[in-house]
Amino acid sequence: MQRLVLLVPNVPTAKNIVDDLLLARIKEEEIHIIAKEGVPLTGLPEAGLAHKTDLLPALKRGLAAGSATGLLAGLVAVLLPGGIVAAGGAVILAATLAGATVGALASSLIGISIPSEEVRKYEQAIERGELMMLIDVPKSRAQEITELILKHHPKAEIKEAKYIPPSLPEIPEQ
Repeated sequence: MQRLVLLVPNVPTAKNIVDDLLLARIKEEEIHIIAKEGVPLTGLPEAGLAHKTDLLPALKRGLAAGSATGLLAGLVAVLLPGGIVAAGGAVILAATLAGATVGALASSLIGISIPSEEVRKYEQAIERGELMMLIDVPKSRAQEITELILKHHPKAEIKEAKYIPPSLPEIPEQ
């Protein structure tokens, strides 16, 4: 997959692009729109927390750091004199899993409060009222989709994102 990133000047232009993307068989789950708070995105696929924030990269970092810390703690517990040698493997595994859990939880709580790298690049434009579109497309269709977008917004600067987080299931609002 390839993520196309662009700014759109207003909601009507975004709706036209989204309509054409859907007709081109790009799934709605692959289109993510980020706007300034208060901009009505009725009928448009709004980006979730995984796209707006640093949640997933932070989760990965916390998982790695927590696992390493837990592994070291487990090894220390087993190797220290008077350590729990009989259940050594179980202690190491439990400490590693506990460290991974704590690391992932702590880092994701931090990551959810930080805008994603892509969003940070466009913060000023979003605050001015422009809409940011993230569109995940197969690499083989990137040129076709770029041309489709340019029909509605000829001045669009379409860029490729460096990092494409895997999609997380969104929790429906009730």
